[in-house]
Amino acid sequence: MSMFCYQCEQTYRGTGCEDKGVCGKEPEVAALQDVLLHQAKGISYFAWEARKNGIKDISIDQFVLEALFVTVTNVNFDAQNIFNWIEKSQAIREKAQKLCVENNIALDETLFPPSVKFKPAEDLKTLESQALGLQIFNDHPDLDIRSLEHLLTYGIKGMAAYAHHALMLGFQDDSIFSFTHEALDALNQPDITLDRLLELNMQCGQVNLKCMEVLDEAHTKTFGHPEPTVVSKTIKKGPTIIVTGHDLHDLDDILKQTEGKGIWVYTHGEMLPAHGYPGLKKYKHLAGHFGTAWQNQAKEFDNTPAAIYFTTNCIQEPKDSYKDNVFTGGMVGWPGVKHIQDRDFSPLIEKALKLRGYEKEIPGKNLMTGFGHNAVTSVADKVIDAVKTGAIKHFFLVGGCDGAKPGRSYYTDFALNAPKDSIILTLACGKFRFNDQDFGTIGGIPRLLDIGQCNDAYSAIKIAQALAGAFNCEINDLPLSLILSWYEQKAVVILLTLLSLGIKGIRLGPSLPAFISPNVLNVLVEKFDVRPIKTAQEDLQEILAPTK
Repeated sequence: MSMFCYQCEQTYRGTGCEDKGVCGKEPEVAALQDVLLHQAKGISYFAWEARKNGIKDISIDQFVLEALFVTVTNVNFDAQNIFNWIEKSQAIREKAQKLCVENNIALDETLFPPSVKFKPAEDLKTLESQALGLQIFNDHPDLDIRSLEHLLTYGIKGMAAYAHHALMLGFQDDSIFSFTHEALDALNQPDITLDRLLELNMQCGQVNLKCMEVLDEAHTKTFGHPEPTVVSKTIKKGPTIIVTGHDLHDLDDILKQTEGKGIWVYTHGEMLPAHGYPGLKKYKHLAGHFGTAWQNQAKEFDNTPAAIYFTTNCIQEPKDSYKDNVFTGGMVGWPGVKHIQDRDFSPLIEKALKLRGYEKEIPGKNLMTGFGHNAVTSVADKVIDAVKTGAIKHFFLVGGCDGAKPGRSYYTDFALNAPKDSIILTLACGKFRFNDQDFGTIGGIPRLLDIGQCNDAYSAIKIAQALAGAFNCEINDLPLSLILSWYEQKAVVILLTLLSLGIKGIRLGPSLPAFISPNVLNVLVEKFDVRPIKTAQEDLQEILAPTK
């Protein structure tokens, strides 16, 4: 096979992409990403040895974080760009080794793992050939150990994305860097045990909880706590920029640099929750929201007279009708697409002015967002009273990633059929399946509460913890059911976080991860009661059935 990748939910036939990624990833890109991950393991071998001796280097830490982010699904499809990352990685590995040597840390070269001994070729084609031996199915021969190794790998990839967003706003926590190196170094070890890998996966979930807390702090200290906000989907006449992805820092810079230039700025996909932040919605030219979830971009951007900016993992192959209008930034890359350098959005602005935008206003619906943990807990007394009086009988968290594969209509069916005396919490792009519907209110509380992005999963946990505290019980004792959809590695690490908190009975779909072996799945089912989704009607009936 020319490649093998099964890190996302849409992987071919539910087993793995072997000729070309369903996401659009070419075999050469998959090969180079395998090399970059291998290099990250080699860097972390030295970085972890240094850290065990109290020595660290933030430039090494940050590089590994970014290298992992580059390999997340739908981030970077540009072979030359990834080749450049691999070239940098060799210098960083040498720097990490030098850090150990200069601090008199004993290193036994006979114990060096393959990731340390590997020397990447200096030309692209030879490097692709080298990568054949690094494909992930060549990892540990034991299926269950390999499964847990890959679960951990995808977990730290997802965490790296969250940590990078926080880092760009100047917020970090050393435990994230430390664990990332520890986990990558553990993946170097041929004799690693199942118990150790289970422990590392749970540790990954706990460290990610801290990571999401740091990201929440980065967002709220920079832009204020989200407030319930009505967001218009009406498209105004005039020059237009559409910002998609997840990065609020990018959006803020674009809004600053477009101020007074007569350009309307719209969010797309998971940027919708940006409208709830006081520090962002203060901009009068943040006009509203465009379109729905990431997988609909080819249809929604087709012939759109707007400049389009991709901030993070959401890009698909741009159609010719709008490819020239597309810009990427940060870790994102697509061959032939212009990349923003040094946070200077002048090329994006110039393109928007040149295109001139829409010739007339296009009416659209309104959406609601901004129900972060601060907003929800501020009305906790009303929620608690409604539960005590029986006005609210159940809470459902229906959220997670959206995607193109069939089966995701389940989440629409579930939300629309949830009882009228229930509250539906939602987050991430899966909400676009139903967030334009009128769910009504209970005692003035909207039945549908949009908590935010997948980046805001911390808010959902804080809300659940607050409810459990109010009722003096554990989260598992609440009338709360988690109905989650997954697509890529950020969803994987959120699942690990929930499991590490001991949360049970999670319903997961639309299909189970291909990298989870039958035995590992049995462990998750037996220990955590993880359940594959059935039909919305069956699951609702099971959840709401009277307890015996």
